[in-house]
Amino acid sequence: MNNKWMNYGGLILIAVVWGANFGISRLAMESFNPVVFSFLRFGLAIPFFFVILKLTEGSVGIPWRIVPRLALIGLIGITLLEITVMYSIKYTTLANASLLNVAPWPIFAALFAPLFMKESITLRLIVGGAISIVGVCFVILGGGEGFSLSSENMLGNAMAFGVSIIGPLFNLSSMSLMKKYSALRVSTWTIAFGALFMLPLTFGSWGQTNWSALQAGHYLSIGYNVLICTVMAFVVWNACMFKVGATRSNFFRYAVPAAAVIAGYFMFGEKITLLQMCGAGCMAAGLIWISIERKRREEPVAPAANAGGHFV
Repeated sequence: MNNKWMNYGGLILIAVVWGANFGISRLAMESFNPVVFSFLRFGLAIPFFFVILKLTEGSVGIPWRIVPRLALIGLIGITLLEITVMYSIKYTTLANASLLNVAPWPIFAALFAPLFMKESITLRLIVGGAISIVGVCFVILGGGEGFSLSSENMLGNAMAFGVSIIGPLFNLSSMSLMKKYSALRVSTWTIAFGALFMLPLTFGSWGQTNWSALQAGHYLSIGYNVLICTVMAFVVWNACMFKVGATRSNFFRYAVPAAAVIAGYFMFGEKITLLQMCGAGCMAAGLIWISIERKRREEPVAPAANAGGHFV
């Protein structure tokens, strides 16, 4: 029971970390090119991942046979996903991007899960998920922007909806590897490949940043993104997701917009409406309803630090 609630607590913690990053990254985007900032986030995290992996598991290698798979996961789940997120925000409203990104994500995770993992969809999960979806819609639409179907937002809307499809595939493909390798090892190499593919996209953009004018707050935002939002978040989320299951864990992403609203209140003086507070209550009720279900399945086998094969 204790481990169960620790895993749920870990998912909520990381959702709050990612939600708070909306405000932190918004401040950083005033000085950084979005693609350069994303590369800094993942590129600077790579040495930390490899050092932690070496210290905790004694090696950093992976078998050659899974290199193509990890490279593909990194390309889709880090490079493509992060760039799509950035440009969906650019070409549509924040409310549209948040709703189309967050709300459908767990639904697609539940639909795709049987293709990767042996997970079942229960009545409690459906009910709790539906309540949470209503809550997250209230949180997002309760703000000042609202949802817009204007033709000028269609490209951004399509990209935001694409994120909710790419994201679950990234989660589930990573989870399937965690049956043999630790969450830390999978995260390390996925991010390494993702940052490698992202590097060429930054060419020509570095000069857009006035590096001499950067202040302490800019470096703190980079540090938060690297150490908290990437290194800690990816390892904790993947480890908890592996224990809880992809379908259940992805519903905890609904805490992200709630945390983003709170961050907006403290960082930008944005108002929190009664509808948003009601939405947060619905969302919390749905997640609690999902959490108290007893799962009838065998415990997953702990992933080995090193699985057989020749390592790189």
